Amino acid sequence: MKACCDGLLDCAPSPALGSVRILNADTPTLALEPASVWRRLAAFCYDLLVLTALVVCFTLVALAVRVGVAVPAGSWWFPSCLLAIAAAFFCGFWVHGGQTLGMRAWRIRVLRDDGGALTWAQALVRFGAGLVAFLPAGLGLWWSVFDSAKRGWHDRWTGTRVVRAGAASRR
Repeated sequence: MKACCDGLLDCAPSPALGSVRILNADTPTLALEPASVWRRLAAFCYDLLVLTALVVCFTLVALAVRVGVAVPAGSWWFPSCLLAIAAAFFCGFWVHGGQTLGMRAWRIRVLRDDGGALTWAQALVRFGAGLVAFLPAGLGLWWSVFDSAKRGWHDRWTGTRVVRAGAASRR
C-alpha cells in the first residue's frame, strides 16, 4: 500500500495497518471538484501550441523525405499521420498520469468515473468521442457549461471526468 495515495484518498497513520488508514463507508468521503470549461479550454490552448510544434516538425520531415516536393492534394497518408500524432499526444498523456502538458499547467486531470486511470483503449475512445463532440460547432464540448457535473458529451459517453488536480473537498 502506498503512503501517499496520490491525493485521491484520505490517508493518515494507523497502528492497525502499519502506516496508512484508507477511508471506508464509515468515514467521510472525498469529492473531486470538476474542472470548469474555462480551465479546460485554457489547458487545450496550451496543448494546441505543443501539438502545432509537433505537426510542424512532422511536416518538415515529410518535406525533407519528399525532397521539397509538396504532399499531393487528396493523399490519404498525410492527414492520417497528423490525426495519429494528435491521438498519440493526447492519449499518451491521458494514460500516463491523466494530464497533458496544458492540463498540468492548469492543474486538472482526466479520470474514469471510478477514479482510476484511463487505459489505452479508453483513451482512444475518448479521443474519438471528443472529435465527434467537437464537430457540431463544439456543442458537445460547450455542453459542460450547462451540465451540473461539468461534463461534455465525450466525458459522458466514455465514463470519464475532468477534475481539479489535488483539489479535493469534504462533502
